[in-house]
Amino acid sequence: MTQQGVLLTDTHIEDAFVEFQRVQKSYDGENLVVKDLNLAMPKGEFLTMLGPSGSGKTTCLMMLAGFETATHGEILLDGKPINNIPPHKRGIGMVFQNYALFPHMTVAENLAFPLEVRKLDKSTREAKVKRALDMVQMGAFGNRRPAQLSGGQQQRIALARALVFEPELVLMDEPLGALDKQLREHMQFEITRLAHELGITTVYVTHDQTEALTMSDRVAVFDDGRIQQLAPPDQLYEEPENSFVAQFIGENNTMEGVVKSIDGDTCLVQLDDGSEIDAVPINVHNPGDRTKVSIRPERVEFNKDRLHADAHTLKATVKEFIYMGDVFRFRMSVAGNDEFIVKTRNAPDAVRLQPGQEIDIGWLAKDCRALDA
Repeated sequence: MTQQGVLLTDTHIEDAFVEFQRVQKSYDGENLVVKDLNLAMPKGEFLTMLGPSGSGKTTCLMMLAGFETATHGEILLDGKPINNIPPHKRGIGMVFQNYALFPHMTVAENLAFPLEVRKLDKSTREAKVKRALDMVQMGAFGNRRPAQLSGGQQQRIALARALVFEPELVLMDEPLGALDKQLREHMQFEITRLAHELGITTVYVTHDQTEALTMSDRVAVFDDGRIQQLAPPDQLYEEPENSFVAQFIGENNTMEGVVKSIDGDTCLVQLDDGSEIDAVPINVHNPGDRTKVSIRPERVEFNKDRLHADAHTLKATVKEFIYMGDVFRFRMSVAGNDEFIVKTRNAPDAVRLQPGQEIDIGWLAKDCRALDA
């Protein structure tokens, strides 16, 4: 079902632990930054809210945390409405990009603070602080202050502080954005490992699609205040449900055209340059509909020996060859698109195409999706 050209995902889950019911948010009373959000999460799920700046993902996280108030709709935690419960009484752990550690406190004192707020006795606080520091491999750093730690170490402490009082729900807002690539990838693994080992329900906000795909059980792709698609990472990449998701998730080739005919699971598309290809009709309905067809770079084949008998071929001119170590990346001109990308694995028998070379390329119809225009 679609609404204003946007696909609405069935988000109902029995015994949902976190649930948004028709939630809206406006800051000025006129423009909605979150529009009729329906989203349900089971206990223990790691869900990522992914989208560009201004898409509504962070606002949703802040409403769940209690730092923003929903203009309309209900937010439930373990079946109970929490709209009117202040942040400090929701029992939710938070991890921010800027760490938000108290600079005048030691690491141990930072971790003990949320336990003091909850009025736990000293021996219990010390045991929980030690356990949390050991979880993030920072047991030897309890007496240091945040300024004496690297960025990665500070992020580990921020994570430990969110976990120290053993919350059932942890919210993370771009927590790895300030780290370098190698450390960020290591922390992605650490966070998902801890979340699954401890059985914590996690809502993670990022604009980094690779981060979302590698860490999540499911990903909610946001744009214009709505969830465009909610699915496991592999489904999101392999089966995008509209052209925004296809373009936003991973690298993608698009070509525009008109649907000539639809026959069950296949449609014939005439591209704007006159070429004709078969595709899977996703959200086109009638002959004459404009469409953007989507094909992933790694699904394109140009080695004649490997081209499937059923593959549709198009003429291509190689514009650029880029060596990327594990893969070769070619930029080609195909059907009027001068930015058509083809990727192939760097193997002993891999062909290195040269700029100016004219070749036939092809793919299977099942790998090509006819999406909204």
